Amino acid sequence: MPREPTPTDSGTDSTATDQALADELGMDIGHESLDTDDLQALVAQLDDEVSPPVSSVLGLLVETIDDLQERVEALEGDLEQTHDVATTAVGNAATNEQRLDEVEDQQEATHDVAKSAIAKAQQLEADPGQQEDAEGLPDGIEPSSSPLDFFANCRQSKVKTMFVERSNRQNTYRAITIAKRWPEFATKRTDGSGVFMTKADLETALTAELGKEPHRQTIKRVWEKLVEIGGDDIVEKTRQVGREQTQTEILAMDMGTAEGLLEKRYVGLDLLESSDHKAATGGVTPVVVESSP
Repeated sequence: MPREPTPTDSGTDSTATDQALADELGMDIGHESLDTDDLQALVAQLDDEVSPPVSSVLGLLVETIDDLQERVEALEGDLEQTHDVATTAVGNAATNEQRLDEVEDQQEATHDVAKSAIAKAQQLEADPGQQEDAEGLPDGIEPSSSPLDFFANCRQSKVKTMFVERSNRQNTYRAITIAKRWPEFATKRTDGSGVFMTKADLETALTAELGKEPHRQTIKRVWEKLVEIGGDDIVEKTRQVGREQTQTEILAMDMGTAEGLLEKRYVGLDLLESSDHKAATGGVTPVVVESSP
């Protein structure tokens, strides 16, 4: 009767026995893959030495091994093909995302050109004497000194609705928002007379605002929008600390103007309600800008 395994039996003894049997039959059990042709030839050699049932079982085992190896090869081929498809898909997705960014930039540029043309046409037709009167403001409320000053002091949720949701002028809204964040990103002059911002400062501010690094075109357009809506409040100039240092472009504001952007003096007046169309097309602001002498 068969011997029951005892606790003294070890894996080493079993392996040695298997190896001895393989040596007796002329088999190599150390290979990672089996050559089924060699196995089939071995079964044929043993056909006269073993009983028919054992020979039949050996033949069935050889066929099963052969089928399994073919299945493994097929699965490996499918895996490799799937990997190639996935790699191609990832590459296409990255390319499509880049193209989408480029299309959005082109669309925004075209939109801004169209809005600018409309605004200039409206301003040429407008009679400066027919603008709304700043005297309509409540006592103690100062008129705006520039479009930037006006929009910075209105309720920002309505400013965002006007420029982002209704008229697709994201860069104008970004310019207003960045200007109000001057305490975080601008540099104060040593004498306290004003503040200024470089393009590097603007890039840092946009990164904080957008949550990602802005495109170079976005930095350029927001810079231009600050100059456009800043009027006389923002001065574009160059700065050079020493003779050996290269000149740096800056946008400068005096301290009174900068602090005026944070006053929120029009928040409760709803001045944007009647000026939606003008602001959306880039026209005059609903508060008279005091003319300089």
